[in-house]
Formats: sequence, structure tokens, C-alpha cells
Amino acid sequence: MDEKDRENIALFRFSLIAPLLQGQVASRKAYLESITARPHEVPYYGLCDYSPQTIASWLRDYRREGFEGLKPKRRSDRGRPRALSPELQEQLLALRQEERSCPASVFYEQLVAKGVILPDAVSYATIYRFLKSRGLLGREMRREPERKRFAYDTVNTLWQGDVAAGPYLRVGNKKVATFLFAFIDDCSRLVTFAQFFTSEKFESLKVVFKEAILRRGIPQMVYVDNGKIYRSEQLQLACAALGIALINTKPYDPQSKGKIERFFLTVRQRFLPLVKDEHLKSLDNLNRSFWQWLEEDYHRQVHSALGMSPLDKFMSQFSQVKMVSDPAVLEPLFFKREERRVHHDATISINKRLFEVPPQFIGNRVEVRFDPEKLERVLIFVAGKEVAVAQPVALSVNARAKRESKLSFASLQGGGQN
Repeated sequence: MDEKDRENIALFRFSLIAPLLQGQVASRKAYLESITARPHEVPYYGLCDYSPQTIASWLRDYRREGFEGLKPKRRSDRGRPRALSPELQEQLLALRQEERSCPASVFYEQLVAKGVILPDAVSYATIYRFLKSRGLLGREMRREPERKRFAYDTVNTLWQGDVAAGPYLRVGNKKVATFLFAFIDDCSRLVTFAQFFTSEKFESLKVVFKEAILRRGIPQMVYVDNGKIYRSEQLQLACAALGIALINTKPYDPQSKGKIERFFLTVRQRFLPLVKDEHLKSLDNLNRSFWQWLEEDYHRQVHSALGMSPLDKFMSQFSQVKMVSDPAVLEPLFFKREERRVHHDATISINKRLFEVPPQFIGNRVEVRFDPEKLERVLIFVAGKEVAVAQPVALSVNARAKRESKLSFASLQGGGQN
């Protein structure tokens, strides 16, 4: 089991304890009994059954050690193979969307006929349980979900997040598309942060989410759609480290995020008509005008459902907001995580750039965490702990570097086995 497997298992465990951690269940006993009444498809291990005591022990581990406490202890065995790999699960979900009304038994036969699965390796019961757990059985897929209005009583209990198409910039003779990323607090309807970008990539989402947390505190839950950037490992790990339950909507169900969709409608109705040609000459101009409208208009208008403005509602409960104690700690939580083998000259390569690490790591595999957009900080982790900061290679200095014993690397692993 490598570090990536341990992180994926920890993320799965966090998803089960998050409602308990955030106090979102009426009865702890009833919740534990309900989630242990069925088997779970677990990264690395496959289909597993758990007892309420096991789930409760994960909660204790998280409260004592944080996200690291949810990772399995290092073992010498290689574990059990999963019946359905992550790649196969993605393929099954895509194929199921093409055959939405097909009975599960017929769908299984089609998978075998197409060579997607082998009947000796994956049984019909496994496929049936997988489809049922995702709400993808025929009758479930045709049923319209029941929708009830809801709102949390406390600010920062739940944020809704999404991205919407913005106006086109006019740069020279070109038209450049923009995208508005935003998060909104469910209780107060205050927009914790929003910004226009010319890219829909994860970097845009990261900027907005980090700024929202720095400005408005740490939410208990974040509700986003099923898009690739919202399912990214970087976002999942960052939320888990902060104690945030990340909840993804079901595919093809944008209506479930009604408050953020309503905000985007307000932007189209009340902000975009105010946009002038000079605002569209650059992204900075567009964002400056948007932020001014957001703070002076949207946040200060009395909301009909609240009886006060979103800003007043949020500030009335500000004493309950949990702020980030050290902003410098927030940035590394969103770093990309990869493994590298340290070369004989004590260097590693990241995005075609060489970085130097302490020589005791020569010949060993280490985890590196970095921002792929900037590469300003490259952190070295061993056994989930930061042990060094990699430096850009200075060839003249590297040529004179003394080589040290590798014993210190073993001690950093705590005597565990890979």
C-alpha cells in the first residue's frame, strides 16, 4: 500500500465521519447503524463491512490526530484487490448514462458481451450493488427527486459553490470568454467570495475557495456539483485537512444547488446590465466593477427570505465563525501531491525543472507537494510528515555537496514498512 492508497482510504473514512464531526445527525447511534447496515466500496480494499464501533474509532482518531489519523497504519502485506477499480467505476458510470432505463440484469449482460468485465472476475451482485449505491437502478433513475426548501440557521454550516459563464472580454479584435466562480453561505446568502476568470481549471477554483476561507472563515460543509475540478484530489484533501465535508451533487441535478443558481440569476439581471465597454477591456476591470457591485449592492440589499441584508445576517453571527489562525498554513493544503525517486545526485524533477533535496534521501521514493502553476515551494514529505523543502538546483553547489548516510531516511519513516 503506497501513500496515495492511504490518502484515498482516509478520504473515504472522512466522508463517513463528517456528518458526526459537524453535528449534522440527530442520533449518533441511528446514524452509525444506518451506514453500517450495508457494505461499502472502499479504495484499495474493495467491498467491506464495518461495525458502528469501527466508525466511532475513526472519529476519535480524527479528533486526536486530524486527517493523518484516518490513514491506515503501514503494513507489510499488499492488501486485497478491489472488484471494481476506480477506472472501471468511471467507465461503468459513463456507460450507465447511455443506458439509463436498461434493467440491471440486461446491463450486466451487455457489459460481459462488450468485454468491459469478465463474469469470473465481477459478479452480477457486485454490479447490482454498485448501481444501487449510486442510485442508478432503472426505477431510481426515472424517479424525480423530491425537493423541499431548506436553509441552515447558522452561518458557515453549508456553502454552495459553482461556476457560471460570464461576459466576453474585448481584447483587441478578439473576444475572450469569462467564467464566474463563486461560493455562497446557505444561511445568510452572503457570497463568501466570487471572481471572474478566463479559465475553468482547478487553479481558478482554488483561488476563490482559498480567498473565501480567508475572508469568511471555515465552513462545515461545501456543496458543489459533480464536475472534474470539484472531484479533484487536491480539493478533497484540502477539505479533509480543514475538517470540511465535501458533498457532490448527483450527476444531471443542478437544481439541487438552488441558492448559488439564484445568485447567478441575480448577477445576470442586476450586474451584467451595468457592465460598460471599459469594464470589458480587461479581466481586472471586470472584477473591480463586479466586487464593487457585490459589496455595495448585493450584500446590502434586504433579502426577502431573511428580512435583512446578507451582510447583516452574516455579521450577526460572526462570533460563531471559525477563522483560519495562520493564513500561511492554508496554501500548502491545496498543493498537488506526487511521488518521486531521488536521483543519485540528490535531485528530483518536477515539470522539467530540477530541485535539490537533502542527500539522505538518495535512492528513495519521497512524496512531493507543490503548486504546479508557480513551483515556488516544493515540500518533501515522508510518512505523511513534512521533512524538507526542495530547492531549485544550483549546479555548482550541487557538484560539491557531501553525501550523507541514508539511515536518517529510515528513521523518518518511523521504522514502518512500505
